[in-house]
Amino acid sequence: MEIVPGIHCIKGIVAHYYIVVDKELTLVDTGMSHQTKKILRYITDELHRTPSDLKTIILTHCDIDHIGNALQLRNLTGAKIAAHAQDAEIIAGNKKRITPKGGMSILFNLLSSFMRMKPFHVDILINENDNLSGLTVLHMPGHTPGSIALYDSKRKVLFIGDTLGCKDGIVQGPSKNVTGDMEQAHRSIEKLKNLDFTVMLSGHGEPLRKNASALVTEFIENLKT
Repeated sequence: MEIVPGIHCIKGIVAHYYIVVDKELTLVDTGMSHQTKKILRYITDELHRTPSDLKTIILTHCDIDHIGNALQLRNLTGAKIAAHAQDAEIIAGNKKRITPKGGMSILFNLLSSFMRMKPFHVDILINENDNLSGLTVLHMPGHTPGSIALYDSKRKVLFIGDTLGCKDGIVQGPSKNVTGDMEQAHRSIEKLKNLDFTVMLSGHGEPLRKNASALVTEFIENLKT
């Protein structure tokens, strides 16, 4: 589904992932495992491009529902995988993800056991203000230590990962159940106040298609009250 010209959303089983279409293709997140064929079919059938056109895979954070197909896609297409250095350590199996609180910890453990993700090293370590495939990186720690957002200044689109969400046109804050450090997450969201974007695309929920920056700023102001 094309959200704005040149940006497509593929709805996954749990989390969404996005393809940025330019001379080369960039994939933002990859969804839960066993979606590789679905992604490749979208590239060939909907975009009329070849899998080798996929050059870059950017992971907004380390959770299994966002990185599940990255390794297989790299093996099949030759695309480079990028992630923030702090979450890259978790993806590589060198550090553990802070376990979510409450009942979500059981779900995370079950998913991890069932999916049996093979650790892997990323190709590109990214940090604040880096530019990759025309997207500017914003380090947004809180949900995970290496969570990032990606800003497309040309299209005025913000890819926010799991830091924020949207439901029925209303901005949704980070969930306490799956956020490692809620205070840090709120400090990260403050970075968005002066950013000019029309559309916000999150890992879950719905695209926020109009007046996104104003609605996010309103959300930030309400956090202080």
